[in-house]
Amino acid sequence: LFSPAFCQSGKSVLANFVSESIEGIGSYSPTQGVRILEYEKPNLNGNSKGAGCRFELWDCSGDQKFETCWPALMKDSHGVIIIFNPELPSHLKEIEMWYSCFVQQQPLLDSQCLLVAHHKPGSAGDTENLSLAYPLNKLKLIHSNLEEDPEDVRMEFMKYFRSIITLINESREREEMSIIS
Repeated sequence: LFSPAFCQSGKSVLANFVSESIEGIGSYSPTQGVRILEYEKPNLNGNSKGAGCRFELWDCSGDQKFETCWPALMKDSHGVIIIFNPELPSHLKEIEMWYSCFVQQQPLLDSQCLLVAHHKPGSAGDTENLSLAYPLNKLKLIHSNLEEDPEDVRMEFMKYFRSIITLINESREREEMSIIS
């Protein structure tokens, strides 16, 4: 999974939260290039007998000075999470560029992309009714507020991870069937 987006949008905070990492909590330090968090989730499908899953969350800097690194970072990714601050008009204008670069120009489906409107602590304004234009309005959009609804945020990420696992499994099954037949 790969998480590109804007500077100071909350990517690292969300990556730490979802992966249950305590790295860098309480301070802001811009990500230099990419930071990889490994995360294991047992029983992701809610089945106590099911196998666990291991994820790598690639927390990519939103600074465009790292643009030349992006193709290498995106190679073999299974999903893209675009995190933005819905209160910043510049973020709303640039989402389409991120979507084009990291989803449309890669062999990824829209279902492999998750948009996250991250509400920072103390943020004001009603952005829950955020509406995005085509083609972004086809994508799954969630609102993240770790102060008010941390477990809802975690649940939404788990749903997204499950959907990625389903896509990977279906793809493997098709590959295996094509080899057999």
